[in-house]
Amino acid sequence: MASLKEVKSRITSVISTQQITKAMKMVAAAKLRKSQERITQMRPFAQKLTQLFQNLSAAGQGEPTWYNTARPEEKILIVVVSSDRGLCGSFNSTVIKAVNREIAEKYSSQAAKGNVSVLPLGKKAFEFFSKRNYKMVADYYTVFQGLSYASVSVIGEYLMDSFKRGEYDKIEIVYNEFKNVATQILRVEQFLPVLMPETDKQAVDTDYIYLPNQEDIVTGLVPKALKIQLFKSVLDSNAAENGARMTAMDKATENAGDLLKDLKLTYNRTRQAAITKEILEIVAGAEALKTS
Repeated sequence: MASLKEVKSRITSVISTQQITKAMKMVAAAKLRKSQERITQMRPFAQKLTQLFQNLSAAGQGEPTWYNTARPEEKILIVVVSSDRGLCGSFNSTVIKAVNREIAEKYSSQAAKGNVSVLPLGKKAFEFFSKRNYKMVADYYTVFQGLSYASVSVIGEYLMDSFKRGEYDKIEIVYNEFKNVATQILRVEQFLPVLMPETDKQAVDTDYIYLPNQEDIVTGLVPKALKIQLFKSVLDSNAAENGARMTAMDKATENAGDLLKDLKLTYNRTRQAAITKEILEIVAGAEALKTS
């Protein structure tokens, strides 16, 4: 049985840890409110713009443009959205495992030729893939240090320019979508080329009048829609990260409380055993004096 000093030291350590996890939970909750508001306000606009974007692509099927022209999938780029810090449960490992699974199951032949690249957004993805033999675009992993539409737009510009130049034939985004505090949904979405609407009826029923002309619409709306789509994915991941961290810290605080109960019970038992032992020694000494 551990000594009283050891048990008391462990109790002090667990109390200190519990105070830290409580503080981290409160910080995550404050950040979650802000990030949840941002993604909640962004989603309706992003969804409507994406729908318009897809219908515009379908309406122009007779005249393929750079953003909806499918090419043989020889060179692949996967955008991985993770977090900068840990202590958020399986948030980062879920995304990383999904990327590894995508490469192994869908792009194994391209990977064997060295034609699969990874663009990490977040330090955790950067640290993971930089330690392994992956081709990597490592210019944008610090995006969360000053997250804004302007910083994400720079990344969107790079993705679109790279696709136009033929550096990549397909670009995917892997991220966690925020559902609620306790739930994140893993998403693997195709960024470029733009996918057509799910049904032909959507394309047939959509009739647009282009003013001033279709070319101006494409050069103006399409880049903006792609940037908004990327920004929404990053905001979703940011909110999901805060939710995951809040849940993880809440569970850690709860576990620390359970551990404290067990340690205090052990402490009381150890203390009681020590007191009982002392009493027995005193009684034994008194009996020895009587018989002497």
